[in-house]
Amino acid sequence: MKNKKHLAGFTTFVLLIGLNLPTFSQSYGTSAGLRFGNNQDYRTIGITAKQRLLKGVTAEAIIQSDFTANTTAHLLLARHRPMISKRFNYYYGGGLSVGMEESRQKVPESMQVVTTYGNPTMGIDFVLGVEMTLMKVNFSLDYKPNINLAGKEQWYAGQVGISVRPVLVKGKEQQKRKRQKARKKRKAQKKSNPGPFSRFIQGIRNQ
Repeated sequence: MKNKKHLAGFTTFVLLIGLNLPTFSQSYGTSAGLRFGNNQDYRTIGITAKQRLLKGVTAEAIIQSDFTANTTAHLLLARHRPMISKRFNYYYGGGLSVGMEESRQKVPESMQVVTTYGNPTMGIDFVLGVEMTLMKVNFSLDYKPNINLAGKEQWYAGQVGISVRPVLVKGKEQQKRKRQKARKKRKAQKKSNPGPFSRFIQGIRNQ
């Protein structure tokens, strides 16, 4: 009960801040590393990678396992907003997950809990977290609820995760590459589609 109250307070605090702050571009373009997850049933370790798609928008891929009965893969989209600076912000979003997991079913007649393993699962994820980038390393703390669509008896499970991701591509570098690519594209378009004056000059040269 205490954990639920703390989570509710944290969520309200973050959402109130978000209503009064503009979006921004976070300080990294690509980061990848380890994620440590924990819920009421088991703990996981996995690989996480984040990629900035647009200004203030990232995609995150997660593969995690407890190395016994639960292995899942997640794809999330998140919106980022600043708390102090572009190096310290919070984010929220959602996505989809699939995996092979255990399922526990209560049998009222026998007062037992039956556990099955190797169940193919699918679900909808949500995520709310805070992150900080320091010394080219991105640290994040998040809460990731999952609503089960198929494969498990339990319809809901929440996970707290801590991620440590070295920054592979800085945000400025990614923006620079995009500008260079856009300039090359514009030059190529000009060569393939010359303006009226260029066509006139070219016609004179060909005569």
